[in-house]
Amino acid sequence: MVKKILKRHMRMKGLSLWLILLATFNVAHADDTAFKVGVTTRDVRPAEPYDWRGAKTHVLRAMIWYPAEADVQEEPQWIGPPFVPYFSAGRAAPDAVPAAGLKRPLILLSHGAGGTAAGIGWLGTALAAHGFIAVAVDHPGNNARENTVDGFSLWWLRAVDLSVTLDAMLDDKTFGSRIDPARIGAAGHSAGGYTVIAIGGGITDPAEFQAFCRSPRADESCKPPPESSDLQKRRLVRLNSDPEFRQRYAGATRSYRDERIRAAFVMAPGLVPMFTPESLGRISLPVAIISGDADEIVPPASNASALAKEIPHATLKLVPHAGHYVFFGTCTLAGRVMLRAACRDPEGVDREAVHAETVRSAIDFFTAHLR
Repeated sequence: MVKKILKRHMRMKGLSLWLILLATFNVAHADDTAFKVGVTTRDVRPAEPYDWRGAKTHVLRAMIWYPAEADVQEEPQWIGPPFVPYFSAGRAAPDAVPAAGLKRPLILLSHGAGGTAAGIGWLGTALAAHGFIAVAVDHPGNNARENTVDGFSLWWLRAVDLSVTLDAMLDDKTFGSRIDPARIGAAGHSAGGYTVIAIGGGITDPAEFQAFCRSPRADESCKPPPESSDLQKRRLVRLNSDPEFRQRYAGATRSYRDERIRAAFVMAPGLVPMFTPESLGRISLPVAIISGDADEIVPPASNASALAKEIPHATLKLVPHAGHYVFFGTCTLAGRVMLRAACRDPEGVDREAVHAETVRSAIDFFTAHLR
């Protein structure tokens, strides 16, 4: 990489060349972990009124992973009950001093439906270890702590959560001065992948999804998870009986594009049939998509592969035999016992190897496009 830059710019004057080299070394490559990782939290308080989607918690709870000073002591990150956690999410040092250096790129992370910010920590820690700052937020009414009809229905408002979190990060007294506002990316899993496409310019129309599910192409994407079937029924009741809810639901067809987002990395994206093909065809930012080719929740044909066909210049990587939950954290023994669906990968699939491949792809993608 450095040799290519030197050859390309060999005729430039010394100062310009050194600036290019410094920017290149500021973000390490996937095979060159350069930093210890710190982790901290923030309660982001948007300006009111804010659509909290029926959630009782009126803050956006965020987790931040970042390059830390070399002498910090990293600890394992766990997800689940304190003494019997279900998932591992990498290693990080709580509230560590951020590493000094040039301004860094920021990656916004979005969890899947019913997930948490911590659940995507395996990617957040890896990004931080390679020189990025990463921040994930619990989406109101659509996380493991609170699931509401509104949170399950008003998917597009997740993009607003990311934009508000980005505002807060740029204003943050610790991280604001350490972020390069010209190098902002986003990554997400499942409904988080949908969220990243929405903030990248995809426009939602629920009628598109309804038409898909009435067509011969209908697949598992049309079936809500068992734990969400009641929420879907209650949504239909609200649409028929609640004018205020119908008005908010009509906000789906607005654009939630945030022009500050310059690159999007999506893992096993869901809800793709809800996007209008015209809006996907107008997405101009670089998009990388990775999914298991045996995804049982959001089949690639109608989601990841369809997205790659509609978005100009999007790239697609299908992981052989992998399912939807391979992009969750690595399961502990307790997780494999208590959460069998989320922790059981198809025979021959190594979740940690898939994570390593995904991290390499994400690091290379963001390094290439956030320069």
